[in-house]
This record gives sequence, C-alpha cells and structure tokens, in this order.
Amino acid sequence: MSRIGKLPIEIPAGVEIKVSKENLVTVKGSSGELTQQIDPEIELSIEDNNVTFKRVGESKRLKSMHGLYRSLVNNMVIGVSKGFEIKLELVGVGYRAELLPGNILDLVLGFAHHIYLQIPPEVKVEAVSEKRKNPIVTLSSTDKQLVGQVAAKIRSFRKPEPYKGKGVKFVGEVLRRKAGKAAAK
Repeated sequence: MSRIGKLPIEIPAGVEIKVSKENLVTVKGSSGELTQQIDPEIELSIEDNNVTFKRVGESKRLKSMHGLYRSLVNNMVIGVSKGFEIKLELVGVGYRAELLPGNILDLVLGFAHHIYLQIPPEVKVEAVSEKRKNPIVTLSSTDKQLVGQVAAKIRSFRKPEPYKGKGVKFVGEVLRRKAGKAAAK
C-alpha cells in the first residue's frame, strides 16, 4: 500500500468536491475552482468529510499513480482553501523587477536587455523594491503546479552562482558557496 495514497484527505469547511462519471474531480472553494482528470483504475470515495483513494490492482504503475493522484487532489484542496505563495529574491547590483500592465513581468538581471515574461492570469504577481534591500517577487495562486512552474521559469533566467550568490533565488534558500581564488603569498 502506498504510504501517501492510503492517507485520507480531510475536506475543510467551505470546500466542495465533485466527481463526474469520466473520473474528473472538481474542487470548489473560496479562492476558486480546480479540476483534475484521474486514472479510471484509481477509485475515489467521499465519506464523512474525508476523501480516500483505492487502487484496483497491484501493478507498479498503479502503485505510483495511487500516491500521485492523492497528492494532486490534496494540493487542489489546499489551493482553493488557503492558496500557495512563492517568494523570489533578486540578488545582484542593479537587479530589478517591475510589473507592467497586461500581467507582464519586466526583469533586469544584469544582461544587456530587459527580460519580459507574460504571467498567466491565474497567478497574482507582486514586485517589491525597497532601498538598500534586494527586490522580492511574490507569486500566489490556487494551483501549486502553475505557481511552481512560473517560479522555476523566473529562476532559470539567472540561477544563483556559487561564488557571490548573485542571481534569482527563493527566499530562505541556502546556497552552497565556494571559496574564490586563494591570495598568493
């Protein structure tokens, strides 16, 4: 039995879960609505404010899908009730972030040009720049996969380098630093 798949998902107040005949799970909450297609060999049952998942067989594929779909539905329940937030910090001299009209993020990351990134409408973006502090870009959404994908895309433009730590990093991320050249005697 999958350790993650066998855990029940508790449905918080204000969250509604529906399952259609085509195994399409719809989760509605105060923050929005999310849908996910589930493999027909994974059975989903809703009883006493809990959602449980059972698999039909014991194949390796079904065992992996068991925990996967449980995690996806759990992330949907958390997303529509609380939401997800990721903060990115731009470390470097002259690094800036600005939100333009049309949900476009303008990034200045030390290149000879600006980087313009179209942010999906489901993701809310906030760019804060204070004097003498690194700019912080806050991404929030109900969809954990989408907000993580957008954060990874922003980070991929300039990953933190190991010598000075310059680049785009997650707030709270600990970077493994390297020593530079040793001074000659």
